[in-house]
Amino acid sequence: MTEEVDTGRRHFLTVATVATGAVGAAFVAIPFLASWKPSARAKAMGAPVEVDIGKLEPGAILKVEWRGKAIFIVHRTKEMLAQLGGVAGDLRDPESAESDQPDFAKNEARAIKPEYLVVVGVCTHLGCAPLDKFTPGDVAVSADWKGGFFCPCHGSKFDMSGRVFKDVPAPTNLPVPPYRFVSDTRILIGAEAENA
Repeated sequence: MTEEVDTGRRHFLTVATVATGAVGAAFVAIPFLASWKPSARAKAMGAPVEVDIGKLEPGAILKVEWRGKAIFIVHRTKEMLAQLGGVAGDLRDPESAESDQPDFAKNEARAIKPEYLVVVGVCTHLGCAPLDKFTPGDVAVSADWKGGFFCPCHGSKFDMSGRVFKDVPAPTNLPVPPYRFVSDTRILIGAEAENA
Protein backbone atom coordinates (compact mmCIF):
# COMPACT_ATOMS: atom_id res chain seq x y z
CA MET A 1 0.00 0.00 0.00
CA THR A 2 1.37 3.37 -0.96
CA GLU A 3 0.87 6.31 1.28
CA GLU A 4 0.24 9.64 -0.26
CA VAL A 5 2.85 12.30 0.68
CA ASP A 6 1.48 15.57 2.01
CA THR A 7 3.79 18.03 0.25
CA GLY A 8 2.18 21.04 1.93
CA ARG A 9 2.93 19.66 5.37
CA ARG A 10 6.47 18.68 4.36
CA HIS A 11 7.10 22.18 2.99
CA PHE A 12 5.76 23.76 6.22
CA LEU A 13 8.02 21.56 8.40
CA THR A 14 11.06 22.36 6.25
CA VAL A 15 10.42 26.11 6.42
CA ALA A 16 9.74 25.96 10.18
CA THR A 17 12.95 24.00 10.81
CA VAL A 18 15.06 26.39 8.74
CA ALA A 19 13.49 29.44 10.43
CA THR A 20 14.06 27.99 13.91
CA GLY A 21 17.69 27.21 13.01
CA ALA A 22 18.23 30.74 11.66
CA VAL A 23 16.79 32.33 14.83
CA GLY A 24 18.96 30.07 16.98
CA ALA A 25 22.07 30.93 14.93
CA ALA A 26 21.30 34.63 15.32
CA PHE A 27 20.97 34.25 19.10
CA VAL A 28 24.39 32.59 19.17
CA ALA A 29 26.04 34.98 16.69
CA ILE A 30 24.96 38.29 18.25
CA PRO A 31 26.83 37.87 21.57
CA PHE A 32 29.79 36.34 19.73
CA LEU A 33 30.06 39.30 17.34
CA ALA A 34 29.47 41.77 20.20
CA SER A 35 32.48 40.29 22.00
CA TRP A 36 34.70 41.57 19.17
CA LYS A 37 33.90 45.19 20.02
CA PRO A 38 36.41 46.95 22.28
CA SER A 39 35.32 47.26 25.89
CA ALA A 40 34.51 50.60 27.49
CA ARG A 41 37.82 50.41 29.34
CA ALA A 42 39.73 49.81 26.10
CA LYS A 43 37.95 52.72 24.44
CA ALA A 44 38.77 54.97 27.40
CA MET A 45 42.46 53.99 27.31
CA GLY A 46 42.77 55.20 23.73
CA ALA A 47 40.52 58.21 24.11
CA PRO A 48 41.92 61.73 24.00
CA VAL A 49 42.52 63.43 27.34
CA GLU A 50 41.66 67.09 27.85
CA VAL A 51 43.99 68.95 30.22
CA ASP A 52 43.53 72.37 31.80
CA ILE A 53 46.85 74.25 31.72
CA GLY A 54 45.41 77.57 32.88
CA LYS A 55 47.03 77.35 36.32
CA LEU A 56 50.37 75.94 35.13
CA GLU A 57 52.95 78.52 36.17
CA PRO A 58 55.99 79.31 33.97
CA GLY A 59 58.79 76.91 34.88
CA ALA A 60 56.37 74.27 36.22
CA ILE A 61 55.48 70.81 34.96
CA LEU A 62 52.16 68.97 34.92
CA LYS A 63 51.95 65.18 34.66
CA VAL A 64 48.91 63.45 33.20
CA GLU A 65 48.24 59.95 31.91
CA TRP A 66 47.25 59.06 28.35
CA ARG A 67 47.07 55.48 27.05
CA GLY A 68 48.81 54.28 30.20
CA LYS A 69 51.82 56.53 29.67
CA ALA A 70 52.99 59.56 31.61
CA ILE A 71 52.72 62.81 29.68
CA PHE A 72 54.81 65.80 30.76
CA ILE A 73 53.45 69.27 30.02
CA VAL A 74 56.03 71.96 30.76
CA HIS A 75 55.29 75.67 30.76
CA ARG A 76 58.70 76.86 29.62
CA THR A 77 60.11 80.21 30.65
CA LYS A 78 61.90 82.58 28.26
CA GLU A 79 65.19 81.40 29.80
CA MET A 80 64.34 77.74 29.10
CA LEU A 81 63.48 78.57 25.49
CA ALA A 82 66.73 80.54 25.11
CA GLN A 83 68.73 77.40 26.03
CA LEU A 84 67.34 75.39 23.10
CA GLY A 85 69.63 76.83 20.43
CA GLY A 86 72.77 76.64 22.53
CA VAL A 87 72.84 72.85 22.81
CA ALA A 88 72.17 71.75 19.19
CA GLY A 89 75.77 70.62 18.66
CA ASP A 90 75.58 68.33 21.69
CA LEU A 91 72.38 66.57 20.57
CA ARG A 92 72.01 63.26 18.72
CA ASP A 93 68.93 64.37 16.71
CA PRO A 94 68.62 68.18 17.01
CA GLU A 95 66.21 68.45 14.05
CA SER A 96 64.02 65.59 15.34
CA ALA A 97 64.35 63.77 12.02
CA GLU A 98 64.54 60.28 13.56
CA SER A 99 62.15 60.76 16.44
CA ASP A 100 58.49 59.98 17.01
CA GLN A 101 56.38 63.11 16.79
CA PRO A 102 53.75 64.81 14.65
CA ASP A 103 54.95 67.05 11.81
CA PHE A 104 54.19 70.21 13.80
CA ALA A 105 56.87 69.20 16.32
CA LYS A 106 59.76 69.07 13.85
CA ASN A 107 61.19 72.34 15.09
CA GLU A 108 63.53 73.49 17.82
CA ALA A 109 60.73 73.90 20.38
CA ARG A 110 59.02 70.63 19.30
CA ALA A 111 55.68 72.26 20.07
CA ILE A 112 52.70 74.08 18.61
CA LYS A 113 53.19 76.96 21.05
CA PRO A 114 56.87 77.25 22.02
CA GLU A 115 56.12 78.01 25.67
CA TYR A 116 54.31 74.67 26.16
CA LEU A 117 56.20 71.40 25.73
CA VAL A 118 54.14 68.20 25.61
CA VAL A 119 56.16 64.94 25.62
CA VAL A 120 55.72 61.32 26.62
CA GLY A 121 57.61 60.99 29.91
CA VAL A 122 59.18 57.63 29.09
CA CYS A 123 62.89 57.25 28.32
CA THR A 124 63.47 55.91 24.82
CA HIS A 125 66.23 53.59 26.06
CA LEU A 126 64.45 51.02 28.24
CA GLY A 127 61.21 52.75 29.16
CA CYS A 128 62.26 54.19 32.52
CA ALA A 129 60.72 57.41 33.81
CA PRO A 130 63.03 60.42 33.40
CA LEU A 131 63.22 62.81 36.30
CA ASP A 132 61.20 65.92 35.77
CA LYS A 133 63.86 67.96 37.55
CA PHE A 134 64.96 70.15 34.72
CA THR A 135 67.31 72.72 36.12
CA PRO A 136 71.02 72.01 36.46
CA GLY A 137 70.98 72.41 40.24
CA ASP A 138 68.19 69.88 40.71
CA VAL A 139 70.26 66.83 39.77
CA ALA A 140 74.00 66.34 39.79
CA VAL A 141 74.39 65.15 36.20
CA SER A 142 77.44 66.86 34.72
CA ALA A 143 79.05 70.26 34.79
CA ASP A 144 78.14 71.03 31.16
CA TRP A 145 74.46 70.04 31.43
CA LYS A 146 72.19 73.07 31.11
CA GLY A 147 69.04 71.36 32.31
CA GLY A 148 66.31 69.27 30.79
CA PHE A 149 65.17 65.75 31.63
CA PHE A 150 67.45 63.13 33.19
CA CYS A 151 66.90 59.37 33.32
CA PRO A 152 68.76 58.06 36.39
CA CYS A 153 68.48 54.39 35.30
CA HIS A 154 71.28 54.57 32.72
CA GLY A 155 72.18 58.26 32.55
CA SER A 156 70.29 59.47 29.47
CA LYS A 157 69.93 63.25 29.24
CA PHE A 158 67.40 65.28 27.27
CA ASP A 159 67.20 69.04 26.75
CA MET A 160 64.19 71.28 27.44
CA SER A 161 62.56 70.10 24.20
CA GLY A 162 63.03 66.42 25.06
CA ARG A 163 65.88 66.07 22.52
CA VAL A 164 68.44 63.44 23.48
CA PHE A 165 72.11 64.29 24.00
CA LYS A 166 74.92 62.42 22.26
CA ASP A 167 76.84 59.63 24.02
CA VAL A 168 73.93 58.46 26.22
CA PRO A 169 72.03 55.15 25.94
CA ALA A 170 68.71 56.62 24.76
CA PRO A 171 68.55 56.33 20.94
CA THR A 172 65.90 58.97 20.15
CA ASN A 173 64.23 62.08 21.50
CA LEU A 174 61.30 61.82 23.91
CA PRO A 175 58.16 61.22 21.80
CA VAL A 176 55.68 64.04 21.27
CA PRO A 177 52.10 62.73 21.32
CA PRO A 178 49.49 64.10 18.96
CA TYR A 179 47.74 67.02 20.63
CA ARG A 180 45.99 70.27 19.91
CA PHE A 181 44.83 73.35 21.77
CA VAL A 182 41.05 73.51 22.16
CA SER A 183 41.36 76.92 23.84
CA ASP A 184 44.15 79.10 25.21
CA THR A 185 44.13 77.13 28.47
CA ARG A 186 43.09 73.61 27.39
CA ILE A 187 45.04 70.92 25.50
CA LEU A 188 43.51 67.80 23.99
CA ILE A 189 46.15 65.04 24.08
CA GLY A 190 45.57 62.24 21.59
CA ALA A 191 43.93 64.40 18.93
CA GLU A 192 45.73 65.68 15.85
CA ALA A 193 46.36 69.40 15.59
CA GLU A 194 43.86 71.06 13.26
CA ASN A 195 45.96 74.00 12.16
CA ALA A 196 49.45 73.56 13.51
